[in-house]
Amino acid sequence: MAIPDPKISANRPVIRQLDEAAINRIAAGEVVERPASAVKELVENAIDAGATRIEVTIADGGKTLIRVTDNGCGIAAGDLPLALSRHATSKIDGSDLLNIHSFGFRGEALPSLGAVGRLTITSRVPGEDAASIAVAGGRTDPVRPAALSGGTVVELKDLFYATPARLKFLRTDRAETQAVTDVVKRLAMAEPFIGFTLRDASGGDSRTLFRADAETGDMFDALHGRLGQVLGRDFADNALQIDAERDGFHLTGYAALPTYSRGSAVAQFLFVNGRPVKDKLLLGALRGAYMDFLSRDRHPAAALFVDCDPQLVDVNVHPAKSEVRFREPGVVRGLLVSGVRHALANAGHRASSTVASATLGAMRPEPSGPARIYQMDRPSQNARSLSYQMQTPAPTGPGFAEMSMPSARVEEVIDPPETPAEALPLGAARAQVHENYIIAQTETGMVIVDQHAAHERLVYEKLKRQMAENGVAAQALLIPEIVELSSGEAGRLLEVADDLSRLGLTIEPFGGGAVAVRETPAILGEVNADTMIRDILDELADLGDSSTLQARIEAILSRVACHGSIRSGRRMRGEEMNALLREMEATPHSGQCNHGRPTYVELKLSDIERLFGRT
Repeated sequence: MAIPDPKISANRPVIRQLDEAAINRIAAGEVVERPASAVKELVENAIDAGATRIEVTIADGGKTLIRVTDNGCGIAAGDLPLALSRHATSKIDGSDLLNIHSFGFRGEALPSLGAVGRLTITSRVPGEDAASIAVAGGRTDPVRPAALSGGTVVELKDLFYATPARLKFLRTDRAETQAVTDVVKRLAMAEPFIGFTLRDASGGDSRTLFRADAETGDMFDALHGRLGQVLGRDFADNALQIDAERDGFHLTGYAALPTYSRGSAVAQFLFVNGRPVKDKLLLGALRGAYMDFLSRDRHPAAALFVDCDPQLVDVNVHPAKSEVRFREPGVVRGLLVSGVRHALANAGHRASSTVASATLGAMRPEPSGPARIYQMDRPSQNARSLSYQMQTPAPTGPGFAEMSMPSARVEEVIDPPETPAEALPLGAARAQVHENYIIAQTETGMVIVDQHAAHERLVYEKLKRQMAENGVAAQALLIPEIVELSSGEAGRLLEVADDLSRLGLTIEPFGGGAVAVRETPAILGEVNADTMIRDILDELADLGDSSTLQARIEAILSRVACHGSIRSGRRMRGEEMNALLREMEATPHSGQCNHGRPTYVELKLSDIERLFGRT
């Protein structure tokens, strides 16, 4: 005998139409996750309204107050009630959901905010009087006259007061304030010609958390200036300009040198048609672009913008519009990887300026009173040489080069006078200390080179060029290894079979979902083909592309380069040191070793003199 299920009512369930207030609160759960989400929606509305100045004021992390003021086109008094209706928008007409040129288009933000908080909109369009409308918990008041010179002021108080359960999931005021700051900074990066101000009015006091004045000039100059304001001057000084196009996609922005890396992915900012996004495809491509320049525990810093015809990308994937879907994801990934790698190659031997700053910081002596002021100008090179000759004592004992130094051995190098090596970027080698560090003199200072790290990068780049020219040698398996997969996995793997073959891995279908591995890269030696295939499949499923095999091959080349490079502890002749410097200048990526560490440090003479109080 069947026992009745107590969860099933004797009465049939009735289908009901939810009221407007419930619908808006449900929609708010998708659109407004936290105060930062509300700020994002309101600031994007201000940008779409053509504002050139946007001011955001929050209190208690945005929980009690969010006010966004702009000088945009405004909303007419008769349109204010319609602006608070769901799916009412001025940005699209609904005929083509792929041809979207604005931030917002769903018409959900304002009614959602009004359903969970106390929302007031005050606006004025040119030639008309200002008007205001208020809505609290989904209940709308009539439009009233207001005082406003122009633009729009949107004020949201007591967020989630109508849904108090949501308040329990908010974090501390500090954490919510930081989230709001991050949102404003991302939008400020996307719009360098708009001025942004973020203020905190908690406790009755107003303090500025972030300010970025509108930039001028061309697009790259404006973006460079804005990135300096948002990400700091160090990023702007060590970032490379990116400008590449392919098949209707245009990639612009700035990517930092590998030696300016971070311990986490907090400095990676990606935009699609000006919209800040968090896209696994683009993040994976950025990581792939720096693949053989950074170790696994370091992350690149970049602000990159992908622009294309709106028909080539779907931004209507998620209500928050933070995810996108490209029609041709492979093209976008290839463009980002090649664009960033081309910029890194053009940087040559350049290393980030922060390396020198950190070095000077480590060398800074303990303060022992005010710095001594020398009341004289620095003499010319000829005057100094003559002075040194006059001060040189008679040669009655061993010279400086012959002296035994317990902590460092120094080999002095004398260049022919006709060689202007000091004018070259890495200068002329003058000495070797600790059998590993080359000291070179430049026109403006000095360079310290890690001979092993530098030569390791040079050998590695040479091996990569040889592999690119001659291909990857493959070794045939005496008995092909059969890997059992699902039909979907096998199909996904066979789609990239030609790419894998160029890297020395040859696979063929073997019936059903199985594939036969017939050749593997010779440089890898004996490999577990089953494990390698499944690693490649995992990466294809996660990122849509795989660099696992190439990464393994390049890891072997890096290891070979490490063992084949000049070892620490070897004393080098002057001509060897100068030859190494010249090769570094001519080799791309020589500013960092295979693990992302700098191969040299450049110190300016003015900074060195400052260490000794010679101001």
